[in-house]
Amino acid sequence: MDQQHRNDEQQVEQESVKPEEHRDVVDGTDAPDSPNKPPVKGKAQKELFEWVKALAIAAILVLVIRYFLFAPFIVDGPSMEPNFYTGERLIVDKAIFELRKPKRGEVIVFHVPEEGRDFIKRVIGVPGDKIKYEDDNLYVNGKLVDEPYLKESIAAAKAKGEIFNNNGGEERNFPNSNFDTDVVPPGHVLAFGDNRRNSKDSRIIGFVDDKEIVGRADVIFWPLDKLAFVKQG
Repeated sequence: MDQQHRNDEQQVEQESVKPEEHRDVVDGTDAPDSPNKPPVKGKAQKELFEWVKALAIAAILVLVIRYFLFAPFIVDGPSMEPNFYTGERLIVDKAIFELRKPKRGEVIVFHVPEEGRDFIKRVIGVPGDKIKYEDDNLYVNGKLVDEPYLKESIAAAKAKGEIFNNNGGEERNFPNSNFDTDVVPPGHVLAFGDNRRNSKDSRIIGFVDDKEIVGRADVIFWPLDKLAFVKQG
């Protein structure tokens, strides 16, 4: 009886250990004597690797968004007043013109190689358009075109008995002596600043090559009290 009793106790004791060992593997609880417990160093390395991987993915996403989809730009200069002012920050959509061509009235950012910097202007003419701009009157393909983004500026000038586009001599109009054609060539746009009195634009630098267009200005995001979508034409 004693021998059988001892054998029964040994069997019960052995059976009581198995659930604990199983619990250690499934739940991951600490068991100092468990042979299945993963090394602490290996676990830390795995967690570090997961963090590095997550940060790398985030960095790649930022780069993709920054260089291929959207980018921030800062307005510098008076050429787009009163619709944009120096110091305002914009979000520029860099992908839209990969899908389609620019349209009249859209505000674009483009690179000027001769200047080594980017300009922000408004599209006035697209390929094939015959453009004439004289005083405050814009003609596209022989038809007088309304420019709603200049309405306030023109009205303020008229109230003083002036024309808005009254500065810059002969170069203030288009075409002028800088051009041998008044038709926008293929693969280019004609772009003017909204502040026609003080804007170095296509009337001086010429037609803008599509290849130099960075994107379309879509949102003013700073300062916060100016937060708004950009009106395109």
